[in-house]
Amino acid sequence: MPRDRYADDVGRFLAGSPATPGSQFAALQERDDWVTHRQELDSRWSKIEDESFPAMRAFQQRELSGTSIANSTVFYPFSGPDALMLTIFFPHSPTYVMVGLEPAGTLPTPKKLAGKDLGEYLASVRTTIDSELSRSFFITRQMDRQFRGQVTDGLFLPILQLLVRTDHTILGFRYVRLNDAGEIVERAANYHGPGKIGNKGVELDFRTDSDQSVHKLFYFSVNLSDERLRQDPAFLAFLSSMKGATTYLKATSYMLHKPGFSMIRERILSDSLAILQDDSGIPYHFFATAPWRVQLYGEYVRPYGSFRPLEQPDLRKAYLTTGKSGPKPLDFRIGYGYGRVESNLLLATKAD
Repeated sequence: MPRDRYADDVGRFLAGSPATPGSQFAALQERDDWVTHRQELDSRWSKIEDESFPAMRAFQQRELSGTSIANSTVFYPFSGPDALMLTIFFPHSPTYVMVGLEPAGTLPTPKKLAGKDLGEYLASVRTTIDSELSRSFFITRQMDRQFRGQVTDGLFLPILQLLVRTDHTILGFRYVRLNDAGEIVERAANYHGPGKIGNKGVELDFRTDSDQSVHKLFYFSVNLSDERLRQDPAFLAFLSSMKGATTYLKATSYMLHKPGFSMIRERILSDSLAILQDDSGIPYHFFATAPWRVQLYGEYVRPYGSFRPLEQPDLRKAYLTTGKSGPKPLDFRIGYGYGRVESNLLLATKAD
């Protein structure tokens, strides 16, 4: 990956983080509208940094620090731009693969940024991560409004913001796609694939500032429904290259409960070394038999809001188990109903 500081500079500028020496945004960060932007974001980040992050990091160290999980690739389908939870729960993984419906997007040029009303643009940028900071997930209908040209042309910019704001340095990036064999190849920023399926994405390298470890992150725009996956052998071939990954599922709109998403569900179950999810992930009954070992966390009540009909009686019964095999406490809120109903997580690992 060619080293290029521009992505890091843009990310810091938009995330309200101070510029590093030599940044071409240093002068713009002296402007009152950027100072206001930083103050607004500092306030929004302070609550999650003070209240949620310590408990999440303690959970990671206690439950997810085993060598097999810590060193594995992490696959995050239905992710949106949520690089935040990915790197909180799996800080040592060498490679992250995020997949969502939204376009990957592009990095704006200095000329394009200079042509915007800075105060208005930065105010819009702040709205793009509001849901993640206040609820722990991105709301689909908001992403449809924000990440298809209204604020940005895709998820690249919010991914950058979340990474740099959590003490990562972006080392370089390139626009990528999957070729017919499912291999990752470089593409032009304005590449248009033949037909409806382009498998377009972005690849970036970043460094964790605390320990100087280097990681790679991919985001691909892919429709994971059975109907579309049957037409997408390239992505299915790419999935085969990730056998032994850890899969993370959160706030998926319960897609994997639906018959029309059976292909991706079966691939996750067959190929994953471990799965960390809330109850919107794979239905509990798929983990009831070998080779899975299951640990539950938090409390399970019926799904929140419009998802209430998707209650899982067998999962509710499992949460009533007492003793050493029963659920463990969960000291933070995550997923749907954040702050209104109790949160839950399930960690399923394959028996040796």
